[in-house]
Amino acid sequence: MIKRVLLGSVLAPVLVAAMPAMALADMASDVKAVNDGWAHISYEVKGSSTQTKALDKLAKQAAAVVARYPGKAEPLVWQGIIVSEQANRANFFHKLGLATKARKILEKAYAIDPKAADGGGAMSLGVLYFKVPGSPLAWGDDDKAGKLLKQALAEDPNGLDANYFYGDYLLEQGDKAGAKAHLQKALRAPHDPGRPVWDAGRRREVRALLAKAG
Repeated sequence: MIKRVLLGSVLAPVLVAAMPAMALADMASDVKAVNDGWAHISYEVKGSSTQTKALDKLAKQAAAVVARYPGKAEPLVWQGIIVSEQANRANFFHKLGLATKARKILEKAYAIDPKAADGGGAMSLGVLYFKVPGSPLAWGDDDKAGKLLKQALAEDPNGLDANYFYGDYLLEQGDKAGAKAHLQKALRAPHDPGRPVWDAGRRREVRALLAKAG
């Protein structure tokens, strides 16, 4: 009995210390599942109707991950990305409502940790601000978009996504030279063997945008 009590007293601090690490590992795995689901739908699933249904299902999965890890920014970032994708594929009557929902989710993630997911919250917010129409139709804002995308780029200066989206933004602003520089830098980003579908799909989008930039 004494040995059991002593052993418990020794192990208890170790187990308590290990629990946060285990929880973070579980969260990373759950977030990656949402991430991979998005990549599969975006780059491998064919047919808009099939993609929409798959996104609706993935949005529920993303919401469940957020509920499982309250107060954590990374799950919120990916929930916001999924809802943004729903907005992108929605019909005219639902686009703005879903985009506004995505903005609120991403703002919450950004308030918790603006550097989470290599600046993914700032990047996704920036994309929303320059893709959504401005006043008087909606709340899009190119100035806000530029600041947020620059912030995301500062967090991940050599990243594929950060350079792709900033290049996309610059092209929209008419800065073809700047856009081409960032898009070329995006292609020089290291390949990610852990996310092969996203990696290949995003690089195809970068090349397509480079061709558009001339």
